Amino acid sequence: MSDKLKTIIQNNTANIGVIGLGYVGLPLAVEFGKAGFNVTGIDISEKRVAQLNAGDNYIADVDDEEFNELISNGRFAATTSFDVVRKLDVVSICVPTPLNKLKDPDVSYIISVVDELIKYLHDDLLIVLESTTYPGTTRELVLPKLEDAGYPIGEKCFLCFSPERVDPGNPVYQTHNTPKVLGGITETCTDLGVELYKKIVSEIVPVSSPEAAELTKLLENTFRSINIGLANEMAIMCEKLGVDVWEVINAAATKPFGFMKFTPGPGLGGHCIPIDPHYLSWKMKSLDYKARFIELAGEINTGMPIHVLELIGKGLNRIKKSLNGSKVLMIGVAYKKDIDDVRESPALDVLKLLELEGATVDYYDPFVPKIHWNGTTVTGISELTEEIIKDYDAVAILTDHSNIDFGFVLTHSTLIIDTRNVYPADNNDHVLRLGVG
Repeated sequence: MSDKLKTIIQNNTANIGVIGLGYVGLPLAVEFGKAGFNVTGIDISEKRVAQLNAGDNYIADVDDEEFNELISNGRFAATTSFDVVRKLDVVSICVPTPLNKLKDPDVSYIISVVDELIKYLHDDLLIVLESTTYPGTTRELVLPKLEDAGYPIGEKCFLCFSPERVDPGNPVYQTHNTPKVLGGITETCTDLGVELYKKIVSEIVPVSSPEAAELTKLLENTFRSINIGLANEMAIMCEKLGVDVWEVINAAATKPFGFMKFTPGPGLGGHCIPIDPHYLSWKMKSLDYKARFIELAGEINTGMPIHVLELIGKGLNRIKKSLNGSKVLMIGVAYKKDIDDVRESPALDVLKLLELEGATVDYYDPFVPKIHWNGTTVTGISELTEEIIKDYDAVAILTDHSNIDFGFVLTHSTLIIDTRNVYPADNNDHVLRLGVG
């Protein structure tokens, strides 16, 4: 049966299903559609499904024209019903895997999807899990459910893990040109996975097992988390030493070997770097091992919003004001520049801390006109004017979007707390920069 599945993948007649149509799933579905496959997107959100079927794309990394072409030529359709799995040859699972309040992995979305898949399983189906998770999930959680349903993996069904490597807003590296790591339960599973993804990705990196693929993603983001943590700690140390951390980092980055540039900021955001290392840390606890680097980096990075709060308070003290009763304008609530994603954004932590201290807080973000905050929808300022900026005691720059006129902000602000090095080596007395003593 694997020969039949391999053939229909190779000749682009396989029917592809993508479960979860968010930042990972929708771009993946579009790439399969562009490659000539018929693609069905499955999502539990009726709103999302209706939007997509109407040609309304909500993911910035997906080209509107390309997406609408797929809709018009019938290459893509969305549904909330899993019964379409009966007609699919390939299913890619791209659902969220958040952490709970104790920082333990929440794999309930994966379990729910697999439980639904079991109802419609059939011979000759390739299933690929892309959701980032702890090592062992594919073999220990997904595999038994499929085999208990009467579908031996490597014989009737085929199972792989291939971690998503999406970097939202990256103008260079997207789904098609980011190498794809993949590990199957059996060699046949891996071979089929390679045949599938080489249709849409320029380079495939097969590894020996799902566990190796799962750990690859965790290593990538743990590496980034730890190095960002080092940069953040260096920023705090430079403030105490009276040195400019940005100057130090830029000087170190001139070394052509042995150093990779990471920069400090108000904290970590997004659905990967703040979360993924904790999957590995959690798994190691079950093996009686403490992941010390991961936990220390997490402690430093999650403490940065508190440090930013202290910087704002320090700046206000300079102009003889207190946090309590001050008006603060936050510029940027997205977790990084030039995207509309606020997942795990440190700006939201800063906002909460400021309000707890009694400050009145508003925000401006041209990419994020509204946020859901404390059970309500909060609308940001639509335009920065001289009158608006001057009305605030302090301006805190938390996201350095390219389309913001920071020169205008500099001219009209009473006090600026710059956490993104927007004003490098600035001599203005009213600018207080993160990492500069």
